[in-house]
Amino acid sequence: MEYIELNNRVKIPQLGLGTYPMNGMELIKATIRAVHLGYECFDTSAAYGNEYYLSWGLRLCMKRRKKLFIITKVSNKQQRRGNIRSALLESLEKLHTDYIDLYLLHWPNPDTYIDCWRQMEELYRDGLVRAIGVSNFHAHHLDRLLSKATVIPAVNEIELHPLLSQQPLVDYCTKLGIKIICYSPLARMDNKLMKNDVLLHLAECYGRQVPQIILRWNIQKGYATIPKSSKKERLRQNLEIFNFELTHDEMEQIDNLNCDYRVRYDPDHCDFTKL
Repeated sequence: MEYIELNNRVKIPQLGLGTYPMNGMELIKATIRAVHLGYECFDTSAAYGNEYYLSWGLRLCMKRRKKLFIITKVSNKQQRRGNIRSALLESLEKLHTDYIDLYLLHWPNPDTYIDCWRQMEELYRDGLVRAIGVSNFHAHHLDRLLSKATVIPAVNEIELHPLLSQQPLVDYCTKLGIKIICYSPLARMDNKLMKNDVLLHLAECYGRQVPQIILRWNIQKGYATIPKSSKKERLRQNLEIFNFELTHDEMEQIDNLNCDYRVRYDPDHCDFTKL
């Protein structure tokens, strides 16, 4: 496993397990498989309704808490309630832990995210969370947040894959020292990505699967990435991306696939009451 260092020196594994929309026994079994294969990072959210089942999977593995990196998020419903300390305590109880490694604002709800961020800063100072960050924030959301913040977000977790590289946003975050976590890094296995000629050719050249080429691209870009899978073989394949390297030209070929194609919501054009 390789790691990246956040702006407060906390280190996060570059590859983790995304848990949405897994739940119940599916998530418990996937978590156990992932831990046994060597996964250390697990991404969830209050909005997913699966923190409890992730906790059970982790506890059944008997893995030391310090060896795990748990990410969870403040849901929009919790933002609207306005008590982020209470929201965190709910997540801590469900996750059966006394701290969160990385706590994120799930969406930039324009009516609530500034006040919620201030409360998250307090939780960070109190040591209940090791790092705080945001998710689905565009540059203008971050501009507004930073005009009021005393703590710069450690992370911006965004939809990012070769069809949606979000390079201007990545460049903006990089200048501020905000690291990128890619969610839906495989575009939910969309055929526009999985059957792309460039990626198929590279997979053949390296004797790999297309998802491995994409995840390797993520890693070489310096991002953390959280593909979702419950299948043992796919979980294993996702880990096998640290023993080969794409060339500069191959990286550029993948960069050039961008067409601003989303498989999830654009935070500037969505109804936050339904998320």
